[in-house]
Formats: sequence, structure tokens, C-alpha cells
Amino acid sequence: MTEDAATAPSAGPSAGGVQSVQRAFDLLEIVVAGGGVMAIGQIATASGMPLPTIHRLLRTLVERGYMRQLPNRRYALGFRLVPLGIAANAMIGEAAHPMLQTLVDQLGETANLAILSGDHAEYVAQVPSRHAMRMFTEVGRRVELHCTGVGKAMLAQLPEAQVAGIVRRVGMPAHTDLTITTEPELHASLATIRELGYALDEQEQESGVRCVAVPIASGPGSWLAVSVSGPLTRMGDEVVERAVPLLRSAAQRLADTMTGTGT
Repeated sequence: MTEDAATAPSAGPSAGGVQSVQRAFDLLEIVVAGGGVMAIGQIATASGMPLPTIHRLLRTLVERGYMRQLPNRRYALGFRLVPLGIAANAMIGEAAHPMLQTLVDQLGETANLAILSGDHAEYVAQVPSRHAMRMFTEVGRRVELHCTGVGKAMLAQLPEAQVAGIVRRVGMPAHTDLTITTEPELHASLATIRELGYALDEQEQESGVRCVAVPIASGPGSWLAVSVSGPLTRMGDEVVERAVPLLRSAAQRLADTMTGTGT
């Protein structure tokens, strides 16, 4: 078994589902979890599907442009997925804006929404603080997971094998003297995040900047996080303590909105 095999979706169609469609999406999700490029043997191990079935589904996905077969025979995500992702991200950002604005009104600092995009966190929405000195991150910017609040909040929700795969592919470069740069440190940090239910970026991506983030339970295979960030001089422990329950409330409302369970 490859180290990413544990990321395979649960087997078996749901009641009323179309098995071939579910299996095609399973293959896409497996390749996403594997970093966007995988050999067919790795896909077979992770999926547990018969090779003839995998060949047939991959051939269809390649023909439709949702997968590509590279010259080295490995399979990669296809470019036809890009406009789908852009449209989905825009819709998420639009839905999140009022809730991010509420966080800014409540806490006075910049509020952000990020989604897991391959091996990175991608910001899909932001409402900036009204302070002259404030944090600003361009929507669409992709950042590493090990050194950001949103990134660590999402990493803490992933299977250990997927975390290991991301670290293997991306590494853990240091951005400041406080950046976590070893796997034992990262795993210890993720264990604390799972216990507390929120993540902190303690000047790990940028000196003088502190961030607190919580994950959003938006459904299987969809990983998001919402955060508040600001200068260390304003983001003291009291602000973090006030922010956590507000972020959790916002995360729940965003999850309800995205899953269609909100009123």
C-alpha cells in the first residue's frame, strides 16, 4: 500500500447513486489527494477497484479533459477542472462575504476564508480590517499549509498519510525563525489543534503577524478554514479568546450555507 492509500474514499455507492459516476469522482479525489499526479498502480492501490474498471474510467476522464495522461504514463488532473474550480471558488467567496464582514465588525481585524487547493491553502475570500495597519492577502493567493493558521487548521482534519504526502511533496521551508520545519513538530502541533479545535499562526509565515483559524465542516473531500489575522501588537491572547467562539459560529454558518442546511 502506498502512503497515500489511506486517503481513498469509502467504497460502495450510496442509496440511489450511480456507481460509475461515484467511482469516477473517487478517482479524481484520489489523484487530488496524491498531489495531482499519480501512476495507475498507485491509483489502483488507493481505490481498490479492478484495473479494467480503472482503465475504463480514466480513459473516459481523459477524453473529457478532466484527466491527462503524461508521456511517462502517469495520470494528472486535467485542465477542464480549472474553470469549474474558479466558478466554485467565486460562489464560495460570495456566500462567505457577509459572515467575514461580521467577524471584522466584531473583532476589528482582517477575516479570511481559504480552501485546500492541491497541496496548498488558497484564499478565496477576504474582508480587510479598517485599521490603517492591517493584514492583506490577495484572493487567489496560495500559501503553504505548515506555516499558516488556515493551513494548519485544514491539515489537522486530514488523514496522517495525506499530511505525510503533502510534506514529502512541498517540504517545510522556514519563512521566519518561528516556522515549524520538522515533521515531529508539525504532528505535535496538529494534535494540539485537534484537541483545541483551532489553529494559531504565531508569526510563522510573517514576522509580527498572528492569526487564529478554525476548520469548516463542509462535507467529505472539501476542506476549508476561516481565520482572523492582524499585527501581533493588536492580536493578543484576549483577542484570540474572543475570536475562537466567533470563528466557530461563522464556520458553522458557512458550513450550513455550503451544504444547503442553513435556514
